[in-house]
Amino acid sequence: MVRLHERVPSGHAESPEVTGSRELSAHERQLAELLRTARKGLGLSLAFLSRLDDTHQHIEFMDSELPPADLSHVEGGGRTQPLETTFCKAIMDGKLPPVIPDMRVFPDAMEFPPARIAHVRSFVSVPVVLSDGSLYGTFCAAGYVPNSDLTERDLALMHVLARAASAIIEPCVRDMQRHAEIERRILPVIERGGPTVLLQPIVDLATRRRVGAEALSRFPQEWQMPPDACFADAHAIGQGHRLELLALGRAADHLARVSGYVAMNVSPATVLTRECSDFLARLPLDRIVLELSEHDRVEDYDALKAVLAPLRARGMRLAIDDVGAGFSSLRHIVVTAPDVIKLDRSIVAGIAGNTVLGVVDHALVELAAATGARVVAEGVETEADAAALAGLGVDLGQGWLFDRATTPSQLRDDYRLTAAA
Repeated sequence: MVRLHERVPSGHAESPEVTGSRELSAHERQLAELLRTARKGLGLSLAFLSRLDDTHQHIEFMDSELPPADLSHVEGGGRTQPLETTFCKAIMDGKLPPVIPDMRVFPDAMEFPPARIAHVRSFVSVPVVLSDGSLYGTFCAAGYVPNSDLTERDLALMHVLARAASAIIEPCVRDMQRHAEIERRILPVIERGGPTVLLQPIVDLATRRRVGAEALSRFPQEWQMPPDACFADAHAIGQGHRLELLALGRAADHLARVSGYVAMNVSPATVLTRECSDFLARLPLDRIVLELSEHDRVEDYDALKAVLAPLRARGMRLAIDDVGAGFSSLRHIVVTAPDVIKLDRSIVAGIAGNTVLGVVDHALVELAAATGARVVAEGVETEADAAALAGLGVDLGQGWLFDRATTPSQLRDDYRLTAAA
């Protein structure tokens, strides 16, 4: 038995509990029981579940009375066969009946490899159909001797078992399809060197002078997905660290083109990779603010602090992003002692007319002061909000009041005049 998502050759299941030295997953045990029910219920030698593509049949799960070494040439033991050489294809095309008590009755079928090489002499096959009507593969049982007890009535059992198998495998199938869809989108972006990275100005609210800029990744517009969802997709297919590093590289490329600091977003998990720490160590760290999202779970704060300590000692500043958007902010702040606290736009926009937001932001400003951190307010869109934030002691602002994310050449040093939307 094998995991569906691995799509690797299946082996013999002597027991529904163990494959070699690996314990079966819950869905594998369920499929093992279905296959064993089919094999024993029909009195045949083996039963298998296959996946079909345009050209081949792939045996993904099997139960057999024979040991693995004896299955190398049988339909199912061969694991992957050209579709045109299988009984299943012939049955789907109407060239063979779904129940075959004696293969010798069909001379053409006797020329197929399972009959000619493996000596399969009895066979039953039904389709495995997913909930959307698409064909996944087949649920089959085979014997090495004719079996006159096989009748059309046995199809009912096989159809029931095939429907049960479909319900078990469909979540895995959808996961594989989702994985493939993400790969089709993400891998070309990686091959091109990563996402486009623009800069949004970060402005001193008192002087309206730009002190830095945040590097923001942009993905193809037709995806209609926010950047954090794109990075999450990349992590789902094992490419998240690579994509984040490419984005960091493109952000770092802007350092030579702009003044002030550049804030770069990275997940705690990526920070812990050797590739990330080595990359950051090569940068002019006194111009880097590394932003950790409040949404990203930190599995090991001690490990995170150990990686960041030498970088911060050389001048890199640490920011906690999205503060106020969830429940992890205070722990992030207490444990990491950041240099910058970034207020999420959800507690910034509309503050000029909202006393509750004023109380919340004032409390966070006092927390920052107590820890020696500066405060950046994200999502500043009106002069009234900018004035209210400045009145609370917020140091810096970022948002459409000043400018959207743009190219380095379009950044200004002075934002006393509102940038055009």
